[in-house]
Amino acid sequence: MALIVHKYGGTSMGSTERIRNVARRVAKWHRAGHQMVVVPSAMSGETNRLLALAKELAPDKPGKSHGRELDALAATGEQASSALLAIALQAEGMDAVSYSGWQVPIKTNDAYTKARIESIDDARIRADLDAGKVVIVTGFQGVDPQGNITTLGRGGSDTSAVAVAAAIKAAECLIYTDVDGVYTTDPRVVPEARRLERVSFEEMLEMASMGSKVLQIRSVEFAGKYKVPLRVLSSFTPWDIDLNEEASSGTLITFEESEEMEQAVVSGIAFNRDEAKISVLGVPDKPGIAFQILGSVADANIEVDVIIQNLSKEGKTDFSFTVHRNDFQKTMDLLKSKVVPALGASDVVGDAKICKVSIVGIGMRSHVGVASRMFKSLSDEGINIQMISTSEIKTSVVIDEKYMELAVRALHREFDLDQPTDTLAA
Repeated sequence: MALIVHKYGGTSMGSTERIRNVARRVAKWHRAGHQMVVVPSAMSGETNRLLALAKELAPDKPGKSHGRELDALAATGEQASSALLAIALQAEGMDAVSYSGWQVPIKTNDAYTKARIESIDDARIRADLDAGKVVIVTGFQGVDPQGNITTLGRGGSDTSAVAVAAAIKAAECLIYTDVDGVYTTDPRVVPEARRLERVSFEEMLEMASMGSKVLQIRSVEFAGKYKVPLRVLSSFTPWDIDLNEEASSGTLITFEESEEMEQAVVSGIAFNRDEAKISVLGVPDKPGIAFQILGSVADANIEVDVIIQNLSKEGKTDFSFTVHRNDFQKTMDLLKSKVVPALGASDVVGDAKICKVSIVGIGMRSHVGVASRMFKSLSDEGINIQMISTSEIKTSVVIDEKYMELAVRALHREFDLDQPTDTLAA
């Protein structure tokens, strides 16, 4: 049979009863003849609880000097859930063993709280699989070249699972979460949103990068780079349902574009409220200015998203970009203290109450006028567009946060995503 990786999110591991159900599900797959590797998240709320304790002891926002200890602290959540799952599997009669990231080892760089995986040594995992064991590997964490525990950032367990699946050349990586697949948009915003039976890797990558919380973007990037088949499905379906039925449920993220998929102009609406806009005003319009601004931001380990430079007027221009809202004040302080004086810019201003809304679909490649339909729909609702970003299969706009839900609902209607069609759920 096949080598399979299961990943379970925090809600799936949220109590001893849920952990017991996860163990029963994994045992079912193992008894069917599959070799099983499981990557669990910490129990729901545990990482927040641990970091809140650190915040209580150090009320000021933790600086870079706290990074090593914050990672050592946060990693214990996954270590606990992995050990508990191993115990639950052993109670089910399975020979199971759990490993922390450093024991595998999953090797990362030393960017604490935002580490990136560099390599995985699969020898220990393979030896246990060959011995008939279920192997459990902590998500979200690894070890740096100096032997320090690192974490991969929020949602890092998805990345861990896909990276492990790539390293051991798993047949498929199943991401079990609290939703039963990928939807046309968040059903909490648009109740008419539909589950997609199949979505392309490119579409999923764009949705994840544009704010869809179903899969973490780095996990999708890993899947694309190493061609790891992914399936998103719910851990709250009964654990004892037929294995074939379970294996074909949820949403398949595929690398093969079918004719039906191409017929869908827009497959989904993604949004992200966790963004902030920053504008550096009165910047000299000369070569190298973008690098001087964004290079300093990148050196501070801050990710930049949408970027716009206005037309020059009297040798000056305005340069705007978006960052994660958590990095807003850090970026503002950096620009005001170092970049603005060095450039001779007139000022730096910011807005932390914006959001990004995106339409995504492979069909946009072969259909003209899609962006204009988006802009007209937003205009009809009286929504002003502040920034625009496009790629081959997506168009994103930055708007005032208070209009986000209105924009998502309007676009969902505009592109008929609330209509049950065979072409969108191929």
